[in-house]
Amino acid sequence: MNPVSWYRWDGEDLLLWVRVQPRASRDGFAEVVGDAIKVRITAPPVDGKANTHLTTWLARQFRVAKSAIQIESGETSRRKRVRICEPVQIPPALSEKMRV
Repeated sequence: MNPVSWYRWDGEDLLLWVRVQPRASRDGFAEVVGDAIKVRITAPPVDGKANTHLTTWLARQFRVAKSAIQIESGETSRRKRVRICEPVQIPPALSEKMRV
């Protein structure tokens, strides 16, 4: 079992538990908060804009199609479980935190 609780591998897919901070000054991964990784995004939490922005941004970070990013739970919450289907790369900011 993975000792880190904010991510786990499900076969070839990566599951991330994220805590989204909308309306940030810039997009980026932040610190691990409890059992989730904090993700800052510039989009406001209005009319699904934050979820769309998060999905697009994560797709660029992991070099996958937008359709490969699925919000499995927490669609209307700041806390979300996100599936990245077969990520091509792990962003450097995350790979450092995964080694801890």
